[in-house]
Amino acid sequence: MQNKMMAYDRVITDFNVARLRGTSYPLVHSFLSASTAVDPDSRYTRMSQIFHILAKITAEPPALPPIEHASAHILNAPLFERKYARAYLGDPSSRDAITLRRQIARGAREALEEQYWDVLERTIQARPTEARLGGDPSVANKVRAFLFLRYYRNGEWEDRIELVAGQPLWARLFYLVRTGHVQEALAEALKFSDAIQHREASFLTHFKTWIESPERKLPKTHRDHLQTVYNAHMLHSATADPFKLALYKLMGKLEPSRRSVQQVTTTTEDWIWFQLAMVDEDEEGGLRALSEALLGYGERHFDANQQRGVWASVLLMCGQFERAVAALWEHQETEVEAVHLAIGLAYHGLLRVPSRAETSDLTPLSLSPASPPALSLSTLIWRYVRQFVKMDPKEALQYVYCVPLSADQGEVGKEQVETAWEQARRIIVLGNGGPGWEELVGGYRLDGTRFNGVIEQGASLLHLKDSKQFNEQILVRAAKHSEENDKITEAIKLYNLAGDYTTVVACLAQALSNTISKPSPEEKDRTLEQTAIDIIRHYERTNRAAGKDREAVVRLLRIREAKDQIAAGRPEAAIDIMESTELIPLGGDVAKITRRAEEFKDLHESLQRNLQAYLPLTMEALAGVHQKVKSSVVPDATRQMTLAALRRKSRSLMIFAGILKYRMSPDIYSYLARLDVEIAL
Repeated sequence: MQNKMMAYDRVITDFNVARLRGTSYPLVHSFLSASTAVDPDSRYTRMSQIFHILAKITAEPPALPPIEHASAHILNAPLFERKYARAYLGDPSSRDAITLRRQIARGAREALEEQYWDVLERTIQARPTEARLGGDPSVANKVRAFLFLRYYRNGEWEDRIELVAGQPLWARLFYLVRTGHVQEALAEALKFSDAIQHREASFLTHFKTWIESPERKLPKTHRDHLQTVYNAHMLHSATADPFKLALYKLMGKLEPSRRSVQQVTTTTEDWIWFQLAMVDEDEEGGLRALSEALLGYGERHFDANQQRGVWASVLLMCGQFERAVAALWEHQETEVEAVHLAIGLAYHGLLRVPSRAETSDLTPLSLSPASPPALSLSTLIWRYVRQFVKMDPKEALQYVYCVPLSADQGEVGKEQVETAWEQARRIIVLGNGGPGWEELVGGYRLDGTRFNGVIEQGASLLHLKDSKQFNEQILVRAAKHSEENDKITEAIKLYNLAGDYTTVVACLAQALSNTISKPSPEEKDRTLEQTAIDIIRHYERTNRAAGKDREAVVRLLRIREAKDQIAAGRPEAAIDIMESTELIPLGGDVAKITRRAEEFKDLHESLQRNLQAYLPLTMEALAGVHQKVKSSVVPDATRQMTLAALRRKSRSLMIFAGILKYRMSPDIYSYLARLDVEIAL
């Protein structure tokens, strides 16, 4: 499963690179290659066949000029993105919609023809001696050999196979048509023209006209004549060659309601191919009528052998694209293919997405009697990427870039873009911090210059017009979500990237206020403090966000620094740091102490809240120096002078604390008084 996901991931990344360059990309063929790259034998599996069918329906070429030469071909390159959206999402009775349904039927039919040719060739390769292919590698000879293996037993052909000039000609012509080799079929018929004329006088004329018709459709006079012959000689005959009967039905589109031909439509693929070959958009409801008939049969009819993907391929071939994706999504083993099939359809404009109001939390498929089926691509993508979004947010983002493919769907398209923004923000919030996260959102180098992240590089894929919209819709809103999820460091970095410097320092003050009060900081607290140091240094150099908040951040960082100095056994340094903050007057001037206490209410809220942290901290630093001085070997006069200075500072702190006594707990005040007594002794 992991290898399969990675193979598709690479395709999505290359696809988005092409979109950013403004060039087309053979997405469906690339999915087909990815499905076979993991398992070379899988080219014959149902999932690979599904991508093959879609490639034929969309008429997507298997390759384009190399991307490095794209600029030379950009004007000539076919535009795949949303090519069919107007016809698919518009009025179903319009000329464009009818043309599209014809293309869907033709593409699906051609895919089945190519797939059956693979079956035919592998059958011959498996039994070369019995096939007796000889040195003739022609298509007609391969069909002859296949028929010999399939229908020749014990020296004779199976019942009802009519021989013309000693050959099972009707069967041969049918299988040439069935494998898409219509010109070879015509050549074979002309080769035996005399024998055919003798059996079915008008067949050759009708067959030639039918093959040469672009829509494989005969004029009414031809069809009426075929109907007469069919009714007279084949309809009720128990011995008519089933392949001749099938050819007459196909040419004249006879009895479309009788959908099976015995011995001819033996497999699901044969049966579907026959229906698609009989479809006529001008009569009997065309592809839409076939879809209704197939939906009436239901999944059980086609998945009888529990072959995953059969029902999905049936739905895909009749243009029920949203239901086809949902059919794959229902089974865990085909969820990966479901997501990528949906993206391929959306790219070509063949996926209808529902409005937010119509989207269900239970299933991505929305069915309503009043409107065609719709499939929530955004729901599908998020459910897929959430399993690896934390480990590989950049890859998850590549998938989110695909959500706005449906942006041209009116108001619903606008909702898709907004949903993509929301998912991009969610990836940012869920992503783990560190270099990988900064690679996603952007960041600042050591020299202070900014670098863009992956999201901003792909902003055009998210339909973000400019950096202002990117900042508002992605960075600032992701920052708010990060705050709500207690990812403060990430929130601050996002606000900083968005240029919201005032909010940055406000957040830093609030966050540092919480960390300073902790007895021992955690790793994330240390990360936050380092982030704060880097940002404030940059802001001071560039004169950004000057004011009360920035000043509070500087002071809070100094308090943390003082705490670290005490922990390192350097209380003298801690006292110097605390004095530099000018939070506590330690000079012994009572008037100044009183004035500073009165000004306390004007301090930043984060500093007021931490009074109970930095008062004991400062007193502990004084007590620490006091202990050192008392036990130090210095002249007595020096010692006494230093102790007197410490007592003055301790007394100043206690006067200050006494004025603000009711802003702290009794325990803290008692603790300060006890240390003051120790220093006074």
